[in-house]
Amino acid sequence: MKKSLIVLAIVFTFIACEKTTQTKEFKTAYIDTAKLMDESIEGKDVEAKYKEKAKVMGSQLDAEVARWKDEAANFQKNAQANGQAWAQQKGAELQKREQQISYAQDGMLRQLQQESGVEMDSLVKSYKKIIKEYGKEKGFDYIYGTGEANSVLYAKDQYDITKEIIKMVNDKYKAADKKEVKADDKSEAKKADKK
Repeated sequence: MKKSLIVLAIVFTFIACEKTTQTKEFKTAYIDTAKLMDESIEGKDVEAKYKEKAKVMGSQLDAEVARWKDEAANFQKNAQANGQAWAQQKGAELQKREQQISYAQDGMLRQLQQESGVEMDSLVKSYKKIIKEYGKEKGFDYIYGTGEANSVLYAKDQYDITKEIIKMVNDKYKAADKKEVKADDKSEAKKADKK
């Protein structure tokens, strides 16, 4: 097992050295994606749109909550005067309305998150396209993203060695698996010879 790890390390070193001798220096840059979203006009407009929408939806919900609070206050005042049966019925109604208000609030938040999420995803796709075009135009090999999500935003396809590495790792895994199976067969044969 240790030998296979050493061999794997040597192979990686050899490939890395070979790759670096074949390539030129890369032209790279980075973008603070959080700052891009915070400072872009379109990003600010989308954020403002959903803040306003939340405010409007919230004010409608606030009116419903105020009515419920008024009814709850009246319920406590009138509970003794109207009897236990009335109090139980009215209490159940108030609980049901409180649950409905809670569901409405949750639904409103989900709706806002879903709508803003769709719009923000569209915005991010648009920005990625712009970054890709910019990278090609300016001759960048890589443009990295920093901020909340670190990622490569643009890279030339010729520098993608993923397929090569996957093949190498898979070949190595298959070879190691075959060696382990042969070693297991030999140890079982030795055990059988001793019996």
